[in-house]
Amino acid sequence: MQFGIFTIGDITTDPTTGETPTENARIKATVEMAKHAEDAGFDVFATGQHHNPPFVAPGNPPTLLAYLAAQTERIILSTATTLITTMDPVRLAEDYGYLQHLADGRVDLTLGRGNTGPVYPWFGKDIRSGIQLAVENYNLLYRLWREENVDWQGQFRTPLNNFTVTPRPLDDVAPFVWHGSIRSPEIAEQAAYYGDGFFHNNIFWNKEHVVQMVRLYRQRYEYYGHGKAHQAYVALGGQAFMHKNSQEAVRQFRPYFDNAPVYGHGPSLEDFSKMTPLTVGSPQQVIDRTLEFREWVGDYQRQMFLIDHAGLPQKTVLEQIDMFGEHVLPVLREEFAKNRPADVPEAPTHEFLVERARRGEAPVAGGREGSRAWQDAQERLEKLEAAAAAQGGN
Repeated sequence: MQFGIFTIGDITTDPTTGETPTENARIKATVEMAKHAEDAGFDVFATGQHHNPPFVAPGNPPTLLAYLAAQTERIILSTATTLITTMDPVRLAEDYGYLQHLADGRVDLTLGRGNTGPVYPWFGKDIRSGIQLAVENYNLLYRLWREENVDWQGQFRTPLNNFTVTPRPLDDVAPFVWHGSIRSPEIAEQAAYYGDGFFHNNIFWNKEHVVQMVRLYRQRYEYYGHGKAHQAYVALGGQAFMHKNSQEAVRQFRPYFDNAPVYGHGPSLEDFSKMTPLTVGSPQQVIDRTLEFREWVGDYQRQMFLIDHAGLPQKTVLEQIDMFGEHVLPVLREEFAKNRPADVPEAPTHEFLVERARRGEAPVAGGREGSRAWQDAQERLEKLEAAAAAQGGN
């Protein structure tokens, strides 16, 4: 089980002091936060990708992640998310491949469509084609990392003729991909089709929706023959704010919640905490709530927390990381390990992917021979051939 933190790099005024960090301060704070997370025992640090204020998460995450790769030793560097809709797949293959080499494999990425509509036309795209862009662009990215000479033609970019992306992936194994989604079943289907991971960033969604989306992904993962449903790779989001005294945690966090652009002026802190993963309280309350997530979706591989938003000062963010490291992560690791079936895989690492490829067990996109998906495809082909033969006979 991996635990991580992710940032969206929002610049929000601290409602308790009226202070607003500069872009420079927020960017430097992000670096400090990632290094502090490694020291505290987190497994993953992930950055969002943004192109518009009030965010300073990088427009090209490998810029930040390469810098972090040089200053960290253990933590996995990831994204939350990489915009597969507006970024060119060739550029993604090159940038993340290069980063993978620099970081000695400590890299994976989470793909997302992006939920800020104005960004699409800035990159010459139409948000109404968001799903189609996600499907087509990933299909090309997938091939670029796995085939040396790619001939390709699609709807949204110029064709490729005998194209080889450089550098090739480290050890000839592509970075692991999580397909991030909040509400789109097509993305859960995409993750299952390729045998990749599914990150349900559920920070604004109720339990019932989370369960429904993860169940769909698990069912389709098994359909494509990548493993049993309970063996599929699932990651979840969450937010937490802690104090050793639960009432003090609520008192301190309330002004941030009430004034944050993403929270304020809607449901109360109490109602929002009931409906979503947001947990404000003591470390034990964060532990108890996080353990509930397994009851929602089954054993899963990665839990990400958002803890640096809403104008919280950097000093407080670092204190939250320390509390996670000292009081929460050791207990969560121990509890999540209990009663975990032996056949449920851990979150993929580069070393795992290399070994899996060596054994010839890497997932086959669309389902390997013998899978239910493969059988259905064969039946469709036979029907088409029979129909063509009948038409020829007439």
